[in-house]
Amino acid sequence: MFTGIIESVGKVTSMQPTGGDIRLTIESNELDFSDVKLGDSIASNGICLTVVEIGDKSYSVDVSRETIARTALETLKPGDIVNLEKAMLPTTRFGGHIVAGHVDGVGRVSKLQQDARSIYIEIEIPKELAHYTATKGSITVDGISLTTNLVRDNVVCLNVIPHTAQVTNIAKHWLVGSKVNIEVDIVARYLERLLNKSQAGDINPPSPQSQITEAFLADNGFMK
Repeated sequence: MFTGIIESVGKVTSMQPTGGDIRLTIESNELDFSDVKLGDSIASNGICLTVVEIGDKSYSVDVSRETIARTALETLKPGDIVNLEKAMLPTTRFGGHIVAGHVDGVGRVSKLQQDARSIYIEIEIPKELAHYTATKGSITVDGISLTTNLVRDNVVCLNVIPHTAQVTNIAKHWLVGSKVNIEVDIVARYLERLLNKSQAGDINPPSPQSQITEAFLADNGFMK
């Protein structure tokens, strides 16, 4: 589980094809590796990936074909900057929102311009994800917890403050046309499942018809 508050950025140093999958290696001089061990999860551009190798200032993960197909990972190349967040601890300050690191789809930056000191950004997300978003709601983009200014059809409008732009890959990597990983608010997904019984089945199946009647109570001495 993550919060969408980026701890540091890293640089892709290697993308090695391995039996149809990819062994991805990321280097970071800023991420604290002192408590990272094999099997830990690190969100890399919002994708929850399992550490399989650890270096002094780097880690490697294996990326399955399923993950490659559902994310923007295939657009990465050595030298690209990615956002990093280690899995949250029970004692971690919850500064963002609930982020699972399970990418729902790939979006595209359609507009990016300066707006006073912040950056105004529009991102086209897959149409099937649009109903999970809401104005002033939360969305995760490349692992960054962001608040939506406005949702217009399947376009999410955002304003990013200078600090967020500088400590993530936004200022260094995002351009009009860039593909980004999208994770919608997990609360919206669960609400849909609870409300849509045709997908989830009957959450609360009807109780069997009670056999206790007024006559039954009278016959058994419960009524005078």
